[in-house]
Amino acid sequence: MRFGVLQFPGSCDEIDALRAARLVGDAELIWHRERDLRGAEAIVVPGGFSYGDYLRAGAIARFAPAMESVVDFARAGGLVLGICNGFQVLCEARLLPGALLPNANLRFTSRQVQLDVVQPDTSFTRACRSDSGGRAANHLSIPAKHSWGRYYADEPTLGALEDNGQVVLGYSPGENFNGSLRDIAGVQNEAGNVFGLMPHPEHAVDELIGGSADGLEIFASMRLAVEGARA
Repeated sequence: MRFGVLQFPGSCDEIDALRAARLVGDAELIWHRERDLRGAEAIVVPGGFSYGDYLRAGAIARFAPAMESVVDFARAGGLVLGICNGFQVLCEARLLPGALLPNANLRFTSRQVQLDVVQPDTSFTRACRSDSGGRAANHLSIPAKHSWGRYYADEPTLGALEDNGQVVLGYSPGENFNGSLRDIAGVQNEAGNVFGLMPHPEHAVDELIGGSADGLEIFASMRLAVEGARA
């Protein structure tokens, strides 16, 4: 399969995302001014500080020519993954509900976090390693690094997200350092083809670096979803 990884001025994690995607398929960078997604079957909107995060995190990137194509791609059912700043961009583009606010501690924080896989049967989690009984893994260990990562939505939206199975990942007990409501770490849209999370799966694809390769399962899940759709 083929991934397209967006690249904005100020983004800093697109190369790691590119390398992670290349562990499970082909991948190439797509510059923010380009409208052509080059036949990508899945899009990754990476972390960083797109356009310097001036105005508001992700608010300017939402209007990039490449993002206009991504919006059309998503509305047609294409798989889109937003990581950290990419999650913020997807919320600004209204591809995902809610918003990301400043951390409760009002500081940039970088740490390894433990996540609960709330919905294991999605296009972004179906490759989670199984235990000896064949059940999907319940937890992931992935780095997080951000200052605007506190997930917020109004109460009716939060209720709908939980009722519709749109909360895909949650912070494990004691891991919610940013103050996200209901410990939400990642959500998908109602159709299940757009997913955003604040932790960085692209930084957890090799056990030699950080001791966890759990993030690779997110990318592998996307490959399975694309291959399943082809069949």
